[in-house]
Amino acid sequence: MDYNSQRKKLILPEYGRNIQIMIDHLATIEDRDERTRAARTIISVMGNLYPHLRDVPDFRHKLWDHLMIMSNFTLDIDSPYPLPDKAILEEKPERLPYSKHRIKYKHYGLLTEKLIEKIKETEDPEIKRVLTVLTANHMKKSFLTWNKDSVEDEQIYCDINTLYGGNIEMPEGMTLSHSKDLLQKTNKKPSNNNNNNRQQKNRKFNYKKH
Repeated sequence: MDYNSQRKKLILPEYGRNIQIMIDHLATIEDRDERTRAARTIISVMGNLYPHLRDVPDFRHKLWDHLMIMSNFTLDIDSPYPLPDKAILEEKPERLPYSKHRIKYKHYGLLTEKLIEKIKETEDPEIKRVLTVLTANHMKKSFLTWNKDSVEDEQIYCDINTLYGGNIEMPEGMTLSHSKDLLQKTNKKPSNNNNNNRQQKNRKFNYKKH
């Protein structure tokens, strides 16, 4: 029995083995014009496999590129498009630079540090007050994401001062949101009860009519 695992590996498996066999047969056709005509026929068959892509720009260009790739760039034919460069296709992508930014408190995240930098740059006292309250509540919410137990506001004040690099001026009478409220906002999921109730009423109404 002939198993697929024992056959030649498909270069582009999405086209199937029969297409690969047709392309392999092209190399055995000696006449160049006949070989080109056969290639156009194979392109039509490949296009029929994905009819929903016929209106996509450059779809036929992509098919001709795939034809050359599946022939391992050995076909000598008249292509209506520039042939793909094997060296470019085999070129390894450049390494992505990883962020080297060191986050002091990872459970607060990089956003918290950016907010504190913004507080340092802000001169308007009202905007500075709003940013301070916003940052402190965000830190408390982030803390509770990792530790579901309640956290004291003094801990948040201490950490925000550490990140600030000094004693940040807290708004007079500032109180942070309760842990319970922050946890409810984090865990709250959109409810579909209203939609479900409406659908049930519609079904009952339609049933009575029939």
